[in-house]
Amino acid sequence: MAGRAAAGKAAAARASRTRRPAQPRERLLATAMETIAELGLERLTMAGLGRQVGMSSGHLLYYFKTKDELLLQTLQWSEERLGAERRAALARQVPARERLDLLVDLYLPDGPRDPAWTLWLEVWNRSQNADAEVRSRQLELELAWHRDLVALLVEGIGRGEFRPVDTDRFATRSRALLDGLAVHLVVGLPGMDRETVLGHVRDYFDQSLAAAPPPAGA
Repeated sequence: MAGRAAAGKAAAARASRTRRPAQPRERLLATAMETIAELGLERLTMAGLGRQVGMSSGHLLYYFKTKDELLLQTLQWSEERLGAERRAALARQVPARERLDLLVDLYLPDGPRDPAWTLWLEVWNRSQNADAEVRSRQLELELAWHRDLVALLVEGIGRGEFRPVDTDRFATRSRALLDGLAVHLVVGLPGMDRETVLGHVRDYFDQSLAAAPPPAGA
């Protein structure tokens, strides 16, 4: 499965191959994500985006009043598409443990400067001064992952694949671990390549969720 960077690029590519012309807002968000993927977040500007899509500054401001709003809507657009891939992965007819690995693969960045995770870090940083409405929209993006993880844990426990845990608390702690490792990976911390991170996560879930063996003679 591709990670977030590949998902972001694929989503932008799919948007450009729709059966009917993309709506202006859709085209703006796809172009913004393409710019982040190809040139980095620092090269994404309101003026530059307008030039890329042939739109005036006034028209651009009709959709996004500020760059903060552009970034958050681009993140929402990216997460909607990644969410569709996540739901498809979780619907596969394979053991819960395998689907957990698929979810983790989609959650983590592909590597340094992953565009979706670069965008997440910027939105997190800017949210320090955001109002309650913006924070609520950001939280909803995070809770989508949380709810899917909780549902998968509940299913795995019910089938005897995972040992019983408080699923909500376990999901919260697991996402915190994934977020921390993802930040190390996306900023290029020495020694933290993707395979190393995936190994840490696999060990964590294997040690935390392994079901107890059946009693002897059972």
